[in-house]
Amino acid sequence: VQLQASGGGLVQAGGSLRLSCAASGRRFSTYDMGWFRQAPGKERDFVAAISWSGGRTSYADSVKGRFTISRDNSKNTGYLQMNSLKPEDTAVYYCAAEAPRTYFSTNPNEYSYWGQGTLVTVSS
Repeated sequence: VQLQASGGGLVQAGGSLRLSCAASGRRFSTYDMGWFRQAPGKERDFVAAISWSGGRTSYADSVKGRFTISRDNSKNTGYLQMNSLKPEDTAVYYCAAEAPRTYFSTNPNEYSYWGQGTLVTVSS
């Protein structure tokens, strides 16, 4: 499956953005999907994940209550709604996909498919 992330940009602290992850190729609806982010000089960190059906989700503690992951399998697209953004949310955001598991991995090495990343910059 090929993934393409979009929707990043510059936003003031407290603002909102919605990232999209458009999928093509193999059936997107059969993959779990995750979002990760990588700030300059730092490792790629888990943000959120959603099961293939959308029935299960998981979030990093740092974004709980502010970010919402969702997907529309009819459109082969996943989303990350980001509200109450903080300067520390500044990073390149990547979407990823993996065959379904009984758990959501927070390890980026356990995801096989990746989008190219979209930059989110939150100004103070």
